[in-house]
Amino acid sequence: MARLQGFSLPLSPEGKANLLPAPPWHYSGDMLHIEYRTNPDAVIALLPDELEPAEDPGAVSVVFADWQSCTDGGQELLDPYYSQYKELIVFVGAKYKGEPVSRCVYIWVDKDFAMVRGWVQGFPKKHGDVWMSRPVTVGKAGPRLAPGETFAGTLSVGGRRLVEGKVTLTGLSEKGPQVSAPPLYNSRYFPRWDSLEPAVYELVNVAGVDKEFSPVWEGTAEINIFDSPIEELKSLEPKEILGAYYHSFGYTLHGGKVIQQQKR
Repeated sequence: MARLQGFSLPLSPEGKANLLPAPPWHYSGDMLHIEYRTNPDAVIALLPDELEPAEDPGAVSVVFADWQSCTDGGQELLDPYYSQYKELIVFVGAKYKGEPVSRCVYIWVDKDFAMVRGWVQGFPKKHGDVWMSRPVTVGKAGPRLAPGETFAGTLSVGGRRLVEGKVTLTGLSEKGPQVSAPPLYNSRYFPRWDSLEPAVYELVNVAGVDKEFSPVWEGTAEINIFDSPIEELKSLEPKEILGAYYHSFGYTLHGGKVIQQQKR
């Protein structure tokens, strides 16, 4: 019997049918950050026992991202359906053994391969429809990277609008985004089939290499979070805007680091 191949399901004789090819994974994207403060208790309720509240326990970052990704061969770039996707990411701050970390508590994405790749890294990805403004360098059909220009983003889930935000640029930023800046600590969780206990439950560090940043723009922001019968994001509704940013970002991911095996 031939050995079935593939990094992820479905396994197949040649290994081409798998949804997610093996790393390294290369990413390039444009990102719109809106940082705000919410009820600290709502953030703390989302932290696992292994993490402690951050110095600013109510700080949240909502990030709209328009990505392009590929493996080493770059074949996905020649069939753009398999390289382009958009997502909305919700980061909060925390501490691990007294040191600042960041954590993704919610995330929605619009492509299946990106969803599975996120699960491998501990991102709790769900499907959603994400849209965001694209900067232009010619014409009038888009914002420019210049003071006074406004960028917007939306997320809809299950046919319902869940998030809408906009950022009006004021100038270049010296500090850039803060909530998502510390090391990222996610939880990999996969249930067993024969019991309610998890087969995998790990606290992991997701860290890329070869990172590149464009100049970071900052600005003023507005954000609205709407209720939904199948989501809990409304508990993180904003009380105070902390900052807003737009920039491009690129990096490569070879794999992650298991910080500890967790117990339920």
